[in-house]
Amino acid sequence: MMKFFTPFQGFLRPTGFSPKPALLFVSPLFIAVLILFSTPLPAAQDKAIYWSIMAGERQVGYLLGTIHSEDPRVLDFPQSFLEQLGSNQVFAMELVPDMPTLKKLNEFMHYQDGTNLAGRLGPERFEKVSNLMSSYYQVPGNWLETMKIWAVVMTLSVPPPETGLFMDFSLSLRASGSGLRVVGLETLDQQLSFLEDMPTGQQLELLDQALADFDQMAKIHGQMVDSYLAGDLQALRKEAEDQMDMLTPEAKKYFIERGIDARNHHMLESLLPLLEKSSVFVAVGALHLAGDQGLVALLREQGYILKPEPLPLSRPTE
Repeated sequence: MMKFFTPFQGFLRPTGFSPKPALLFVSPLFIAVLILFSTPLPAAQDKAIYWSIMAGERQVGYLLGTIHSEDPRVLDFPQSFLEQLGSNQVFAMELVPDMPTLKKLNEFMHYQDGTNLAGRLGPERFEKVSNLMSSYYQVPGNWLETMKIWAVVMTLSVPPPETGLFMDFSLSLRASGSGLRVVGLETLDQQLSFLEDMPTGQQLELLDQALADFDQMAKIHGQMVDSYLAGDLQALRKEAEDQMDMLTPEAKKYFIERGIDARNHHMLESLLPLLEKSSVFVAVGALHLAGDQGLVALLREQGYILKPEPLPLSRPTE
């Protein structure tokens, strides 16, 4: 089952209904837990999820690969880690979930030209989608009617949110509370163009897979969190490779080039001016760190020294 991590899940709710802190939703697409592990890791030391960023002998920030999860273990930040976070001036994440962005996201998620989702999916597929979206995610029929296919896929590919307090959002709150300036490294247009431009056939392929694997979603997500917390990137790599093998070669190529590599370069372009002027704590999905087009390699190309740090989170219990 392809996994999608959605930084705005838990923030945006349909006008006119108030679900449990469950719904919602969406934005950038993060394939599997770490699609990047479908490419070779350059060296053993590059398997780290947490890094110090050095300019010569000077510490200029930290780089943390996150996982979009509400699991209490990924929110159990030790005091030493919070002190590292608070020692910076800027907190940089993929997107800042402010109200203008959420409003624009709402518009992106829905067809604005009168297109009906049922007409795109057909009656049998739409019935399956409608049952799951209403039963598990409390999405009302009038909201679902105009949702885009990719928005439905993203919803069905993550467990129904319970608190909305995901790792990346929790870190941004901690950073803001410590006086850091919170900034986004991408624009909503940059992220959603990947989804908007995705061929309809690929969207339907992913939707059918999400429907088929829905009963296993919570188990798969739990396994990925365990691997993340253990720092077991080889296990994550194997999980991602298994997921990628389910896609057509065209879809796989599209995801890597548009969903990861291009976005990494957008984020680097935004990050470099920040690192020149401030100390920056960077928290982005872990898929954006590794590989020759990952942020670790791209920062090194700019002359920065990346030093691996122990992952400062709880380990899975036996």
